[in-house]
Amino acid sequence: MEESLKAIRKHFSKLGGMFILGTIIIYAVQLIPVALVQVFKPEWLMDANISLMISMLPMYLIGMPILIVLVKTVPAEKVEKRNMKAGHFVLAALMCFGLAYASNFIGTILTTVIGMLKGGMVQNAIMNIATSINVLFAVLFMVICAPLIEEYVFRKLIVDRTIKYGQGVAVLLSGLMFGLFHGNLNQFIYAFAIGCFLAFLYVKTGNLKITIIIHMIFNFLGGVVSVKLLEMIDMERYMEIVQSGMDMDALMIYMSENAFGWICYMMFALFIFATIITALVLFIVSIVKNKFVFEQGQVAIPKGKRFRTVILNVGMLLYCIFWIIVIIIQLFA
Repeated sequence: MEESLKAIRKHFSKLGGMFILGTIIIYAVQLIPVALVQVFKPEWLMDANISLMISMLPMYLIGMPILIVLVKTVPAEKVEKRNMKAGHFVLAALMCFGLAYASNFIGTILTTVIGMLKGGMVQNAIMNIATSINVLFAVLFMVICAPLIEEYVFRKLIVDRTIKYGQGVAVLLSGLMFGLFHGNLNQFIYAFAIGCFLAFLYVKTGNLKITIIIHMIFNFLGGVVSVKLLEMIDMERYMEIVQSGMDMDALMIYMSENAFGWICYMMFALFIFATIITALVLFIVSIVKNKFVFEQGQVAIPKGKRFRTVILNVGMLLYCIFWIIVIIIQLFA
């Protein structure tokens, strides 16, 4: 059994090693163009849309394809395909959205507390990007490219290479590696949560299209709809009125000019609240009915040795340590 565990540990180490190597390559192909532009055309970096394109295109066109090739050198197993009814898809999507919003709320509270302790606000990188770029770029990179690439890399590639050790191992590792890859605490919390849930859907259906569609809808709601609603209520002006002493005349004028935006914003907030409550009820019902059952894999890792075998190896440790350092730096930047 010890020799078998060594072989399993080596398998996970190679998987983590390919991911950390791919991560370094992604950083390199992103930083090199940015550095060149900084030297020859620094004014381009002042435009959020151009800056995003300079950073994202090399990652999606060069970095991610190289990472995929590297990870494919690790042996994989096919996940059995099963049909999913339309009604079950809707319920799964609601559960995913509710889980994401609830975990994002927890992450926001946690980063706010950390910001108070350190004496400065913790930056929300994804929100900063989403609020500063053109809606077409948001749709292209956040709603189309990110879900397609991320679901293939963090669901299919990881799950296919770990499912033979058990569905639970595949689901948790997919969520962990996906969450860490986002590089900041707020996104780690909800990316880990939805990453695990989407991996659960994939191991149960073997259909990547399901997770891609849910991921696209979630990114559209979070990266496009919510940002547009914030623009409609002119949040910056509202904060100026609040910080200047809540002048009632200015507040009444502001509310009359942005009434429709606030109606839409409150309806969206109500949708989020209803989604969280619905998801909570669905999760409770699913747990009671024993729906969250993880099947054993072809190769069983003994209890008490799973963490050491799956995580405490060179490749996985390097991947985890690298991203934990990135998250810490982002927290205190």
